[in-house]
Amino acid sequence: MALRSIIPIIRSFDEHVAHAFYLEFLGFKLDWKHQFETDLPVYMQISKDNCILHISEHYGDASPGTSIRIECDDLKSYHTQLTAKQFKHARPGISEQPWGIEMAISDPFGNKLIFFQSN
Repeated sequence: MALRSIIPIIRSFDEHVAHAFYLEFLGFKLDWKHQFETDLPVYMQISKDNCILHISEHYGDASPGTSIRIECDDLKSYHTQLTAKQFKHARPGISEQPWGIEMAISDPFGNKLIFFQSN
């Protein structure tokens, strides 16, 4: 038995707001989406490079207010890309830490994504 990668589940309350933040702003792509019926909650998988996230509107799948750390290999370049978009709801900065650099961004649902690059 061997453990493999982790896929965090992030709580969302609005598919369109999640799409604007994760896909349009952060640059993730939609891999797939599931919804039992039109008026029921959405569950979707998004990815960017090797990072996979599940976004869920289902009550009980995840709690808002979670924090996740996502390792990057060129955080300054990613920061430059995001800054150039002039996104209305997020203008992240980079902070220096003893272990490297970090860029923390809160999504519209109260979850925090901490992108980091180690020294």
